[in-house]
Amino acid sequence: MLKTPLEIQHTLAGRLKARRVALGWTQQAAAQRAGIAYRTWRRLETEGKASLEDVIKSAVALRCEGGLEMLFPQPAATSLDDILKHQAANAAPPVRVRARKSRQS
Repeated sequence: MLKTPLEIQHTLAGRLKARRVALGWTQQAAAQRAGIAYRTWRRLETEGKASLEDVIKSAVALRCEGGLEMLFPQPAATSLDDILKHQAANAAPPVRVRARKSRQS
């Protein structure tokens, strides 16, 4: 079932609060551990509103940052050309080795 952005926002706010409570932290302690203002933490829990930076800091403080890396995955390739382009874009640049001049005595 699809959810509206507001529903997702409130769901995440509730999960954030539940995680904090499960860890036995006050809002003040959680905000301090995250390095954000107490007022921002309260707003995040009650309204689900904060900057992306504050959401990330909160996730790190609550030890949930691993899930953030699953957001916005790369779209699936639709052709072999797409796969090759993706591989080329992510390939490490070739290492250039300078040849040494030989010493002649």
